[in-house]
Amino acid sequence: MKRSPKYWNKAKKILIKKDKVMKKLINNYKDGSLITRNDVFFSLCKSIIGQQISVKAADAVFRKFQKKCKYKVKAKIVNKLKTSELKNCGLSRLKAIGIKDLSKKIINKEFKPNLIKKMNDEDAIEYLCQLRQIGRWSAEMILLFTYNRSNIWPLQDIGLLRAVSNNYKKKYFPPKYFLKKLFKRFSPYCSVATWYLWRSIDDEPIQY
Repeated sequence: MKRSPKYWNKAKKILIKKDKVMKKLINNYKDGSLITRNDVFFSLCKSIIGQQISVKAADAVFRKFQKKCKYKVKAKIVNKLKTSELKNCGLSRLKAIGIKDLSKKIINKEFKPNLIKKMNDEDAIEYLCQLRQIGRWSAEMILLFTYNRSNIWPLQDIGLLRAVSNNYKKKYFPPKYFLKKLFKRFSPYCSVATWYLWRSIDDEPIQY
C-alpha cells in the first residue's frame, strides 16, 4: 500500500491550528506522507538492522541483506540462511540471531501479526517486545510504519529528539516536561507530528 493514512489530511489541519512549528513544517514539506508496506516481517527485519546505527549505515546493511535474500525478504527464505551469512551482510551476532528467531516464530505461528490490529498501542508494544531484539523503539517503529497508528510519540528516537531541539530551540536532550507538553498538544496525531519533525532533519522520508 502506497497511500496516506485516512487520518492524514485531517491531522495536518488540526496540527497547523495547534502549533506554529507544525504549521511551518507542514507548509515546507507538502510532498509525501507516512506510508506502509503492510509487511510486518520486512519492517521488523529493517527495524532490527537499524538499531543503534546511523540511517546511512542501516541502509547499506539492509541492501546487502536484501541481496542475500534474493530481494525476497520472507520468513521462509531468511530461515534457510545461516547466521554466518547474515553476519557477512554486516549484522551483529545478536541482530542475526534475532532475525533468525523472528523468521522461525513467523513460520511456526508463535508470533501472530494479525493480533496487533485488535490491540491498543501499549498492548501492541508489549506483544512486539516479546520478540528477541525488539524493544520499545522498534515496536513503535512497527506501529508507525506498518500499522500506521496515529498517536505514536517515540521518545527513544534520537532523530525525533534532535528535531524537537532544533525546531523548538531547546537544548539537547529536550526537557521531559516539554516533550510531555508536545505529546498532549499533538495527540491524537503524534505520528504525523513525528513524521514532519523527522522531515525537518532528513531530506528523504524515513521508512521501515
